[in-house]
Amino acid sequence: MINVFQPSLGDLELEAVREVFASNWVGKGGRTDNFEAAFAAHLGVPADRIISTNSCTEATFLALSLLGVGPGHEVVLPTVSFVGVANAIAAHGATPVFCDVDPRTLNPTVDHVAERIGPATRAVVVLHYGGRPGDVEAIAELCRDRRIYLVEDAANAQASWVGDTACGTFGDIGVWSFDHGKIAVAVDGGMLHARDPDLAARAATSAYFGLEQVSGYDQAQRTRTRWWDFDVSSFSRRSVTNDVLAAIGRVQLDRLPGFIARREEITAAYDEMLAEVDGLVLPPPVPAGHVSSCYLYWVQTDSGARDGLARWLYERGIYTTYRYPLLHHVAAYRAGDVELRDAERAAARTLCLPLHQALTDDDVDQVVQGVRTYLEPRRRDAAW
Repeated sequence: MINVFQPSLGDLELEAVREVFASNWVGKGGRTDNFEAAFAAHLGVPADRIISTNSCTEATFLALSLLGVGPGHEVVLPTVSFVGVANAIAAHGATPVFCDVDPRTLNPTVDHVAERIGPATRAVVVLHYGGRPGDVEAIAELCRDRRIYLVEDAANAQASWVGDTACGTFGDIGVWSFDHGKIAVAVDGGMLHARDPDLAARAATSAYFGLEQVSGYDQAQRTRTRWWDFDVSSFSRRSVTNDVLAAIGRVQLDRLPGFIARREEITAAYDEMLAEVDGLVLPPPVPAGHVSSCYLYWVQTDSGARDGLARWLYERGIYTTYRYPLLHHVAAYRAGDVELRDAERAAARTLCLPLHQALTDDDVDQVVQGVRTYLEPRRRDAAW
């Protein structure tokens, strides 16, 4: 099966794990600190603003807690988003308020966000769909003007930029994922960036039960007679990662530029080889000054052809998917009768093709030929 996502893990990662095992310290320690510092350097931000977590979802829960989101608040987010974000909002007692997206990029515009902001809006959460930055600069300015917090879900955007600014650092808080389906993979885990240093310090404490002092191994604690005593500053959870995952993530971070380069090659190949297929719409060009991590490659078909294309490819050993199912259709979030027509139009026509750095040229050719074989005999008017 040609997978839609696939990690690239090998001997370098195994050796890093062996070193952790040999150290007899597998919990959060020096290797986690090193991973955080390296990711901060990758983003171009101070190291003390980065906090690692055991997942991106946990980082999102932590972010909303830090920003005081709670009952009576609303949080605006695109309906094309991951369920973990909406869960985090609802679990805090707040109301998810879903906005529409551009039907081609699947990112919200600043106007989409502005239309859904109301008196109870506490925060906005945006996803950089497929690794494309989207309208993040304008949305960040809107949030500053309205004195609303902005959280960036940068799970798709490990290496996405607008100019010299990394996605995830425009807003008050940004979160990233390193789970098994991402580009750089730590097997699991996440990162959180807080723009404000005091907020970052609170995040670091809150990530481990709100403990003010967490280990007698800390050199600063060794002068204390009772180094095991502690105090609690917040009623928090255990959100930290560990040195095993951090060691893998650190190796993957070194390999990330090569991963991105290969994904860019595959994206360019899809663009070229699928450009003339009737009944198929490709992703729009990335705007000047924007850099995409090339996390997803999606195509859009004439109405009614998407599901048939997905089944055709699957039966021939090519796995595809649609990310992400519309959240305003999920009954649990009680979105009411809101109509988000562009998102619904896109959701019915969009299919994510395989895109990962382990794809061979033959794999790419097989995907392209599969799409062509299914669609070309079914020529229709491509305008939609």
